[in-house]
Parts: sequence; C-alpha cells; structure tokens
Amino acid sequence: MDVSACPRVPVNRPCGLGVAPFYGSTPPAPAAQPATRSLPRPHALLNTPPCPSSPVSQAVTHNTRRSPETESLPERPPLFIRQFRVSDFESSHTHARRGLMAGGAMEDGTREVERWEGYVDWRSRPAVKGRHGGMVAASFVLVAEVLENLAFLANASNLVTYLMKSMHYSPAQSATTVTNFMGTAFLLGLFGGFLSDAVCTTYAVYLISAFVEFMGLVVLTIQARSPSLMPPECIKAVGAAPCEPVSGSKKAMLFVGLYMTALGIGGIKGSLPSHGAEQFDEHTPRGRKGRSTFFNYFVFCLSCGALIAVTFAVWVEDNKGWQWGFGISTIAILLSIPVFAAGSKFYRSKVPTGSPLVTIGKVLLAAASARRGGTQSASNGAVIDRAPSPTGSTDMKEYCKPGNTCAAADEVTEPSQELSGLNRAVQCQPRHRTLACTVQEVEDVKIVLMVLPIFLSTIMLNCCLAQLSTFSVEQAATMNTHVGGLKVPPASLPVFPVTFIILLAPIYDHIIVPFARRVTGTEMGITHLQRIGTGLVLSIVAMAVAAVVEVKRKNVATDAGMMDSAAPLPITFFWIAFQYLFLGSADLFTLAGLLEFFFSEAPPRMRSLATSLSWASLALGYYLSSVLVTVVNSATGRGGHRAWLEGASLNHYHLERFYWLMCVLSALNYVFFLVLAIRYKYRNAGVIKG
Repeated sequence: MDVSACPRVPVNRPCGLGVAPFYGSTPPAPAAQPATRSLPRPHALLNTPPCPSSPVSQAVTHNTRRSPETESLPERPPLFIRQFRVSDFESSHTHARRGLMAGGAMEDGTREVERWEGYVDWRSRPAVKGRHGGMVAASFVLVAEVLENLAFLANASNLVTYLMKSMHYSPAQSATTVTNFMGTAFLLGLFGGFLSDAVCTTYAVYLISAFVEFMGLVVLTIQARSPSLMPPECIKAVGAAPCEPVSGSKKAMLFVGLYMTALGIGGIKGSLPSHGAEQFDEHTPRGRKGRSTFFNYFVFCLSCGALIAVTFAVWVEDNKGWQWGFGISTIAILLSIPVFAAGSKFYRSKVPTGSPLVTIGKVLLAAASARRGGTQSASNGAVIDRAPSPTGSTDMKEYCKPGNTCAAADEVTEPSQELSGLNRAVQCQPRHRTLACTVQEVEDVKIVLMVLPIFLSTIMLNCCLAQLSTFSVEQAATMNTHVGGLKVPPASLPVFPVTFIILLAPIYDHIIVPFARRVTGTEMGITHLQRIGTGLVLSIVAMAVAAVVEVKRKNVATDAGMMDSAAPLPITFFWIAFQYLFLGSADLFTLAGLLEFFFSEAPPRMRSLATSLSWASLALGYYLSSVLVTVVNSATGRGGHRAWLEGASLNHYHLERFYWLMCVLSALNYVFFLVLAIRYKYRNAGVIKG
C-alpha cells in the first residue's frame, strides 16, 4: 500500500504522553468501550498540562469533541492506548518493602525475600536476610586472618635479626627500620579504611590488598634467594671493622619489597575487621553480642597466626635460610585469597557512600565560614534527623523549606550540645552550595571528633608494644635460650604473650563477659572503655617489669665479666617472658576493645575508616618509639656523656632507664585517658548501660 497517499495531519508535541497517531487506510474496528470505566488522562497521571490543540490528546480523551481537522481520522482503538496503573509509577523497592511489612507476602500471592538495606553481596546484588551475613560468613574472615597474620608476623617478628645478620645494619638501625616498616603498614590501614568507605566494598579492598602484599613478598623472597642481590658476607668480630650495610640498588630492592608488603598489609587491616563486623545485625541484641564475640576471636585468630609465625616460620628462617622464611609468608598470603573467597556467597558488604574525609572537611569548613549569628538552635528551627532521609539523599532540599526553617523527614530531636559550634554548619541558605550540610552530617562529624582523644590516648600503649619486636628481641639474643636440648630463636619470644592470648580469649568471651553481664545487668557486661583502660594499666606494669629484668640481666653480665662478650649470658631468657605476658594481656584487652569501640561508635558511612584508627594507633606507637629513641639519645648524649641507647653492644646500653621513662609516660597517659573516659558519652548509651 502507498503510505504517502494517506492523509497526514500535523501533530503538535503533546505535553502529556507522546502517543503517535494511527496512520492507515483501513484501521481495525474499534472495540466496544466498557460502560463503567474510562481511561485515565495521561497528563493527569504525569502532572503535565493537557494540550487541547493536539489531535492525540483529543483522540485519547473520549468525552471531548474532536476538532474539525481530525474529523476524517478514524476513532483511535483502545488497543493502542496504554492503560496506566498507579503501580507503574511506584518503585519496585518500595513495593517490595510494603509486601515485606506483611511478612513477605505480596499482593499477587508471591513471597518476596527480605533484603539488608544498604548491603550487597559479592556480585553487587542486594544482600538477602537469612542468606547473607552471620557467624558463618564471619568464620571465613577469621580463618583468612590467621593466614594473613602468619604472613605478616613471620617476617616482622624476626626482621631485626635479618637486617642485622644479612643486611649488616647496626642494632639501632635495625630497630628503627623495623619500627618504620611496621608503623607504615599499620598507618596505611587508614588508606584501606578510606577505600572501603568511599570507593570499594571491604570485600574488594581485601582481595586487591592481599595481591599487593603477595607481590611484595615475592620481591623479598627473590632477593633472599639470590646472593647477587645481597650485600657481601661479613664476619663480625670484636675489634674488627664494621660490616658494610646494604646500599644502592640492593637497598632499593629491599625497601620496595618491604613497603609493597606494607601497602598490602595496610589495605587488609583497614578492610578485614570491618568486613567481618558487617556480617552482624547491630539492631538486635543477638547481632551485637555476635559482633562482640567476633572481635574477641579476631584477636584470637591474630594470635593463632602469630603463634605459627614465631615458632615454625622463625625456626625455618634461622635454620633453613631466609628465602624459605619469606617463601612461607608468600604461600600463606596466597592461600588466604581462596580461603576468603570461599565465603563469597555468604558475605554481605556495606555499599560505599562517598568519601568520609570530604564530609568531615565540608562540615568543618562550613562551620568556620558561617555567620556569627548563624548558630543553629531550637529557636530557629534547626532539628537533627538521626535517621537517613526516605530517599537516602543528603541534599539540603530534603531538610530546608521556605521560611528559613528545616524539617526532618522522620523523627526529629534537638541539636546535641557537644561541640555545639559545629551546628553553624547547618544553614538552610548556605553561602556556598558546596558547603550545604545536613544535620546528620554534622552529627557524624561530631562523633568522629569525640572519639579522636580516645584514639590519641592509646598511642603510648602501642609505643610500649613496639618493644616486643625491637629491644626485647635483642635482650633475649644475649641470654641463654636453650630449653633442654632445644635452642629457641630469640624471635620466638612472642610465643609467651601469644599463647596467653589464645588461652585467655575464649575464657574472656565465655566466662568473664557472661559473668560481668549478670553482675552489671547490662548487655555489654564490660564496656569498651573499661577494656581499653585495663590494657593501659597492664602496659604500665609491663614496663616496670621490663626495667627490673634488664637490671638483673646487666648485673649477671657484670658479675660474669661478660660485658664485652658475644657469648650467651648465664641467665635464662624466661625472665623476658614476664614483660611479654603483661604486654600480651594489654594487647588483648586494648585491641579488641578499640576495634569494637570505633566500629560501634562511628557513623555507618565512616566505620571502616574509624576502625582503622586502631591500626593507626599501632602505627603512631611504632613511630613514637623511634622518635623517643632519637630524642633520648640526643638529650642524654650531651656534654660528652654516652647516650642511653648507644654502645658497642646491648650490655653497654642504659636500657633500664629507657624502660623506666616509658613506665612514667604510660602512667601519665593513663591519667589522661581516665579523664576522657569519665566524660565520654556513648552514642548508644542505652545498649552500653542496659
């Protein structure tokens, strides 16, 4: 048929729906119209004005008289008109939620699964309750942590010995290098936490970081296996010239391997604890208790990996060579990837919500640039919506309405009085659109700023823990390390605190905490800050014990006339075990308490970054240890005096004075923490206090 012969009518673009007119010489016969039902007007459904001049709108509207210019057109059959329903304009998510409120039964009789709001599975699909999350999912995280910490500590615990014997560094250089390496690794946990909150899920960050750590360990393994990549062998003897330390490209290769490993470790530390904690529903008592148990067993698994590292891996390094030691670490981190991935179908991961650093910076800048008279209060209509808006938007349009007042989408409360100066950041008419802040964002930033002093008060404790991998190892190297016919490597000394943690963690979770719950009548039993404070007290005791043991060790060396001898002193290394036991106990209480404290107190959009503060505290503790060594040597070496931490050997060091100094500083730090803990108000005070 010749379509060009058909009469064509100029059609104006409709304001409602773009329904094309029917063209054809023989249209189908119109169907009979129901007497009791008329079609809705499209422009009414879409809130658009009708177009009376449009032949389309006139054809759709059956009760309107057709214009003369369209009189020749046949009646438009209803077959070509879409019958719109209200459900067409409802989101499937809202429809599903309405069905779920009735127990999961939908209007059509089908049963809809209940989803975890804000969480996805490993394929970025919505996570489903009953299928994703829970202790089963967290168990894969715990096993992966055993392998990851084995890979990390197999090197870190004996790295001082490797640098001294293989790279020809002095004891002070070795200690500084190790503390810098470990400090950087833990500090990069903040980067891993940032990526988990802003860019990727914790699931993806772990897999990427594990691969980076694997590549760094491969570099270290290749260097340790190739004599051409190592400095020349040198036999250290009394009175001989010092050996030439590693330099040039060989030194560059050493540090490339170390800091690639540190980057991977940081990513893992910043994502893995949060990923495990995300598997529990914090809105139920059972979920909160499960999360607390997870953090306890996370430290337990840290210790299990450390136990294998400081026994089997260290023995291999000392007796079979460092290429085998690095090889064990490489295999361990490689195995952790499939172990972690095996739980993929059970995981749920928090959806990244954007950079928390941008939010913090925006709120601080908005508060600083606000007018002096712009402080929000109840009198000017500022209210805080502690729940997210229905649309999930953080735009000020969700909160501000004409008249310079703010309306909360749901429940509203008065602005919190803590850090009230930040309330100025909430302006319904901000000076700059980029500085528009919601009240929820301001409250989130307040929480972060309030936990920072607690974070700072734990740095000194981690400075004490840094001694476990530096001076304490060097102390043990000068002592008798034989147990019967077995010679224990000095780097295996952490076996004492590690074993104690492995024994104490289940007792704490299954005996101490339930007993405390019955006594206090609260859900927590022992609060986070009480756990942290217990760890700080134990660190003070540990430093005092370490000073007393060092005095005894030096007295034995003096009495035996072995101050300049390289032979082992006639004193067993079990004396060092006492300081390890106290520091290990401090680590158990403090690390588990910090991880749970930061995760539970932080805003949901900042949890990975906040949890990483636990590792940042460790990092700054290691850095502070290096700074203290430098400052102490500089201050005590003036006027021709020998510095406390310098000498031909450790026997000539005044290490006991350094330990007493650490003890005093730890006591002052505890007083600072005590003031903060008394004044701190928990975000979930009802849960903490019962």
